[in-house]
Amino acid sequence: MSEIGKKWLYVVGIGESGIAGLSEDARTVVAQAAHVFGGKRHLELARDIIAGKASAWPTPFSIAPVVALRGQPVCVLASGDPFCFGVGATLARDIAASEMTVLPAPSAFSLAASRLGWALQETETVSLHGRPAELLSPLLHPNRRIIALTSDAEAPANIAALITRRGFGSSRVTVLEALGGPDQQIRSSLANCFSLANVNPLNVLAIEVRADPQAKLLPLTAGMRDALFETDGQLTKREVRAVTLAALAPCRGQLLWDIGAGSGSIAVEWMLADPSMRAIAIEQDRVRVARIASNARNCGVPGLLVIEGEAPHALSGLETPDAIFVGGGGSAPGVLPSAISALRQGGRLVANAVTLEMETVLLESHARLGGELTRIAISRAEPVGSMTGWRSAMPVTQWSWVKP
Repeated sequence: MSEIGKKWLYVVGIGESGIAGLSEDARTVVAQAAHVFGGKRHLELARDIIAGKASAWPTPFSIAPVVALRGQPVCVLASGDPFCFGVGATLARDIAASEMTVLPAPSAFSLAASRLGWALQETETVSLHGRPAELLSPLLHPNRRIIALTSDAEAPANIAALITRRGFGSSRVTVLEALGGPDQQIRSSLANCFSLANVNPLNVLAIEVRADPQAKLLPLTAGMRDALFETDGQLTKREVRAVTLAALAPCRGQLLWDIGAGSGSIAVEWMLADPSMRAIAIEQDRVRVARIASNARNCGVPGLLVIEGEAPHALSGLETPDAIFVGGGGSAPGVLPSAISALRQGGRLVANAVTLEMETVLLESHARLGGELTRIAISRAEPVGSMTGWRSAMPVTQWSWVKP
């Protein structure tokens, strides 16, 4: 491997077909490496050609043993495509691309799509390997196709149960086991009567989504139905929530603080805008804290971080936000000034007021800092005796501001 130069690390994707599925270059790399790292299954698949020292990943998982050998000929074995929810991305955090050569094999997504005859660019893909199954919920839209990486033999049944609870029990789920290997097996069932037994722990789940009449659909636009949230009444209502999210202007990869989160609806819908979105909900009421976490799970964003505490003290030490929403408790001393101070340059702050006290704070902030003031008034048609009339909700004053 003297010709490698700076490239001392090879990352080789290997499938269930083992060394038979490796290219000649990949076999040469594995055979000539002084050190070979991988999962126990990977090392066993390549056992016949490994001449160097074979090391399984430590528990808990760490790439430190690989980094410690920098400059020596090292090979890492990975499942399929190392940069598709694989170890490649983890290695790249500490090892420059100029130091490694990657020889990928087909990913589990590619293998599953090819077996099913599905166009991968028209299929939703998600990894549920070591991650909450609730991440699947935002993808459950009628007539869509989903391929999900799973963690173990129990995952298909658990996911089928989740799908059924959300009102998609008539969806067809296909379990693709040990793809590419001698034990490959493909079996299907409806989600609401899933009973497949002896599932191989190495499996991928494909879902053809069918919605039942009462399916809990999570729409792509902001302003989900209020009924999709558990609440004690402290909820930014649907129409106001849609206007608020528009003012917050979510951009991929950004972090939101939801101060005085109530039921967490703003933080939840912020995170639903894109899988890269992050949010921290700050709420002082312990019961509401639990309710926010439940809403996050039910709406498919289990990664929402919920902080129990009272602003402004609870804001100390939190990661700098790209956007802040101030809902409940915004008129308390120090809350709005602390939010303004914490916001990064160019970040957006949106605050809503339904009380005169909070409105006064927003009017003063607008007079001092500028920004935009908006009055949101919503009326809904409701029965008035035997007829119908308009009933007005409490008006909301909204201040939005970009930090210069």
